[in-house]
Amino acid sequence: MPRNDKLVLKPYNPLDKRNLGESVADKLLEMDEQPLPPEPFIGAGVYAIYYTGSFSAYGRLSEVNREGQFRCPIYVGKAVPAGARKGGSSLEVEHGQALYKRLTEHAESIKAAQNLDITDFYCRFLVVDDIWIPLAESMLIERFKPVWNCVLDGFGNHDPGKGRYQGMMPQWDCLHPGRAWAARLQPCSQTSEQLAERVINYFSKNLPEILEL
Repeated sequence: MPRNDKLVLKPYNPLDKRNLGESVADKLLEMDEQPLPPEPFIGAGVYAIYYTGSFSAYGRLSEVNREGQFRCPIYVGKAVPAGARKGGSSLEVEHGQALYKRLTEHAESIKAAQNLDITDFYCRFLVVDDIWIPLAESMLIERFKPVWNCVLDGFGNHDPGKGRYQGMMPQWDCLHPGRAWAARLQPCSQTSEQLAERVINYFSKNLPEILEL
């Protein structure tokens, strides 16, 4: 059979949703890192949190983030305006301090943890038009696979409220005890030692691949 040496290249579409999402994610990574929480500001958008401390299970992660490198976040998230969650709302929604408040909530969770120090945490954030916020968050999680997104669930959880403590304690709180509301939940199915080992194994298999991106 005759050989076909013609290479077929897929045309680049800048408006493809993946390309759009990656462009927003790339812009976030260009932002300067700041201590967590940052100074107050207005806007909604996406963010990445970085760890540089000495908690043993995060040793490999801290190494790649120290000395101003900030190469791999420990957590990625988003903050959308309150009005954006309501069906039939206008396309123009007042952002308020949605992103700042979310970062402040995370800082309070870290401060409550008995084995974490808030001074070891930094963040990057980007105010984004509402429509691109979920897409950018998905791209960042897919790219970096942050350990608090992919291995330890529960960092971004809120107090479920009185009468709703029949659920299990999040894995994040099992490894980082301290949040008062989490202590009211049912015991975690794994010990903190087991979770720490799981984190270490995760970094040994995934972190080198992530840093090659």
